[in-house]
Amino acid sequence: MLDTLKQPKREVVSPVAREKYIDAFNWMLLARTTEEKLASLWRAGKISGGVYLGKGQEAISAALGIMLKSGDIFGPLIRDQAGRLAFGESLIDVFRVHFGSRTSLSRGREGNVHRGNPREGYQAMISHLGSLISVVAGALVARRFKGDISAIGATTIGDGGTSTGAFHEAINLAAVEKLPLVVVVVNNQYAYSTPNSRQFACKDLVDRAVGYGVEGHSLDGTDLRDCLEVLAKATERARSGHGPQLVVGSCLRLTGHAEHDDASYMDKSLLHTALGRDCLKVAETYLQEHHWADEALLENWRKNAKQRVEDAVADAQRDPLADPDTETWCPYATPRIAEALLVR
Repeated sequence: MLDTLKQPKREVVSPVAREKYIDAFNWMLLARTTEEKLASLWRAGKISGGVYLGKGQEAISAALGIMLKSGDIFGPLIRDQAGRLAFGESLIDVFRVHFGSRTSLSRGREGNVHRGNPREGYQAMISHLGSLISVVAGALVARRFKGDISAIGATTIGDGGTSTGAFHEAINLAAVEKLPLVVVVVNNQYAYSTPNSRQFACKDLVDRAVGYGVEGHSLDGTDLRDCLEVLAKATERARSGHGPQLVVGSCLRLTGHAEHDDASYMDKSLLHTALGRDCLKVAETYLQEHHWADEALLENWRKNAKQRVEDAVADAQRDPLADPDTETWCPYATPRIAEALLVR
C-alpha cells in the first residue's frame, strides 16, 4: 500500500493527444535534422544564398502544420521547416530548392525559401514580411467565390512583421470578411536585430486582437503541449465560423537571423530564461516523463531522421542544376509550358 502511495501521479490523456504529440515531435526532429544538414552544406560551400534556421521555433511550426487538413491553405515563413514538412513538403524538394535543381518546385528560381506549390494550397513565402497574410486571405476569398467554404487558411509572421502596413491591412480585411484565417505571430524577441522594446509599446502583441475585432490566443512556444492545445483550439474556432484567430507564441530564436549572422546583438541573458529553452529538448523530457518514449526509442527516431535526410540529399545531388542559358522563362503557372519542362 505504501509503495502504491509513493508512485507519482500520471497525467490522464487521450490516445489522440499522445499520438498527436509524438507526431508533432517527429516533425520537429526531422526539421531540426534537415536544417542542421543545410547549415553544414552551406558552410561547405554547397549551397548559394542564405540559409535560415528555425531552431527554437519548431514546436509552434510543427503544431500548426499538423492541425491543417488536406485542402487547407498554408503560407509558411522562413523558420517554418517543421510546418512545411507536416503540411506535406517532401524532403527531397527541400534540398532541390537549396541546390538550385532544375527539378525543384520552381525549376531553381525560388532562392531557397521562396518555395511553394499553390495548386496544393502551399503558398510560396514572400520576403516582404507581412504580405503573405493578404495572399492567404485572398486565396480564402477566391475559394469563397467558388462556393468552397470548407478550408481554413494559416500563416505565420514574426513580431517585427506585425509593425508593417501589410499586416494591418490584411488583418483588417480578414476581420471584416470574417475569414477562417489563423495568423500565428512568433514573437522570438527580435525583428532581425531589433528587440521588442524598440518594436512595439503594447504589453503583449495578443492585445492587438481586440482592436481588430478578432479572437486572440497566447501560447508558450517552447512547450509543444501548449502549442498543440492552443493551436487546436484556434484552428477549430476558425473552422466553426468564428472568423480570424490571432495566435501569439513566445520563444527565442536560438540562432542568428541566418547562418551568416552571429547574433552578437542579442541579449545572451535571455538564453537562461524560460524563453531560451530549446523546445526540442523540452519535448524530449516530456515524452520521457510521461513514459511515451525512452532514450532508446528517442535515439532510434534520431537515427531514422538522419538517414532520411542523408538519403534525400544524395538523391537531390543527382538532379541537374538549373541552367539560365537554356531555361524557358515563363510563368510557372502556365500549364502547357510546365508540362513541357517536365518532359525534358
